[in-house]
Amino acid sequence: MDTPYPMLNELALNLAELDAQHLRRRRTVVESAQGRELLVDGRRLLNFCGNDYLGLAAAPELRVAAIAAVQDYGVGSGASHLVCGHQLPHERLEQRFADYLGLPAALGFSTGYMANLGVITALVGRGDAVFADKLNHASLNDACLLSRADFLRFAHNDLAALERHLAASTARRKLIAVDAVYSMDGDLAPLAELLALAERYDAWLYVDDAHGFGVLGEGRGSLAHHGLRSPRLIYLATLGKAVGTAGALVAGEAVLIAWLLNKARTAIYTTALPAAIAAASEAALGLIEAGEARRLRLQARIAQLRGGLAGTAYTLLESTTAIQPILLTSSEQAVALSQALRERGLWVAAIRPPTVPSARLRVTLSAAHEEADVAALLAALHELAGKPGA
Repeated sequence: MDTPYPMLNELALNLAELDAQHLRRRRTVVESAQGRELLVDGRRLLNFCGNDYLGLAAAPELRVAAIAAVQDYGVGSGASHLVCGHQLPHERLEQRFADYLGLPAALGFSTGYMANLGVITALVGRGDAVFADKLNHASLNDACLLSRADFLRFAHNDLAALERHLAASTARRKLIAVDAVYSMDGDLAPLAELLALAERYDAWLYVDDAHGFGVLGEGRGSLAHHGLRSPRLIYLATLGKAVGTAGALVAGEAVLIAWLLNKARTAIYTTALPAAIAAASEAALGLIEAGEARRLRLQARIAQLRGGLAGTAYTLLESTTAIQPILLTSSEQAVALSQALRERGLWVAAIRPPTVPSARLRVTLSAAHEEADVAALLAALHELAGKPGA
């Protein structure tokens, strides 16, 4: 409906265009805790679209730790970390995380997005260069743009292209930024080869391990999975995926962390996360360290899904991780198939451009899933494979 305000009319037209392209985003209200099942509009749905890979988001141990911290520290931290908001649970979490990884120091951020913005803009700027995989998360891309450094993107996992960029660069300081596990494809970055290039061309290697920490490397993440250590490495783990809480931690050499504490604006100029989140996150680290049984259950569900879709009409990307994308021909097909699964009690997210270059269902698995849950998803996918629009 037209209004006296042309700028609002233009937005309404733009939204109508998104509707026509099956690209408009809308939120769904969840009425329950995260888990293998979610309550939506009074109906239970099997959850195949969350990132709670180890099933810790509603774990009793995390609830107990958070409640105890609320009793001791209240609800809000009251200030930024550098004023008076850095409470004992924050300090304990940073130390525990660094110790768990075997790295000298760590620094907490309120979100993974803020961590990427803070780290990259603190380390590179005008006269520098940052080199990024084309399938990197949006937060890495935004950080690279905001850094004002030369921003050079290379084709996904194309080491030869990256080396050409590095060899041609005359930048004062260089930084390579990659996801360790790519959030929409589920595949792994070749971190050992990337680190070799960083060594050869005197660059930092910044690893966003949002989807690897807690799952790979016996829980210690992608650096442990690949057996890597180097002062050039900067390591990020977000806490909203396998850890089951919120926020992010960056680990590396002590001098690096001290620099970030002084220069990472997204860590300096924001109120600290509640102490309860830090306490719950520390409790989760204990469960992750002792959580091989959870990781084995997750691997079993991954194998079950991949085996069940082998030889079908569905195109399943090559992934050994909890992220199992099914490529589709159009955004319309992705939305229709997601809705058809929802009608059968299964929630699988339809991911469309511009988030990804090609539409897909992004199936995510968890240690909380039972064999019968994945069997139900497979049965529905098999049923829908021959239907129009599937």
